[in-house]
Amino acid sequence: MNALSDILKPEAPEDYDAVEMLAETAFGPGRFARSAFRLREGVMHEPDLSFTFHRSGHLVGSVKLTKILIGDDEALLLGPLVVAPECKNEGVGAALMFKAVEAAKNAGHEAILLVGDFDYYKKFGFEQVNHGQIKMPGPADPARILMCPLVDGAKEKFNGVAMQYAKT
Repeated sequence: MNALSDILKPEAPEDYDAVEMLAETAFGPGRFARSAFRLREGVMHEPDLSFTFHRSGHLVGSVKLTKILIGDDEALLLGPLVVAPECKNEGVGAALMFKAVEAAKNAGHEAILLVGDFDYYKKFGFEQVNHGQIKMPGPADPARILMCPLVDGAKEKFNGVAMQYAKT
């Protein structure tokens, strides 16, 4: 990373279109069919817990956290984490991940859920969820359902169906 031209900052409304274009480039239209997308569909992410990475004035990475429910308990869903193809393996994704996890913990949240590659996400504190402990709203490989417990006992606390968070 080039510290002089790299800026990691909270996502701002003026970033939304560029973030969406980056996600389209990275994941294509198939991203809409993913189980985790169903939890985010039509729901605003948490702007104070979502971040962008800019290099030389260009958006090259983004991570979002969105409130969800797992059973009756509030958690966060991470995703998408997206990095421009030309910036892969340069630490952009890791910087975004460490920032998002730290911000969620500092904000008092208990856990972050995601569907992803354990070998990548374990360095950020994610653990595999016991098979059947958390059910996604669509198909998801149980080995890819991961949780980052932010407080003691969080991994054991969360059980049930992951669903969209709705304020009552």
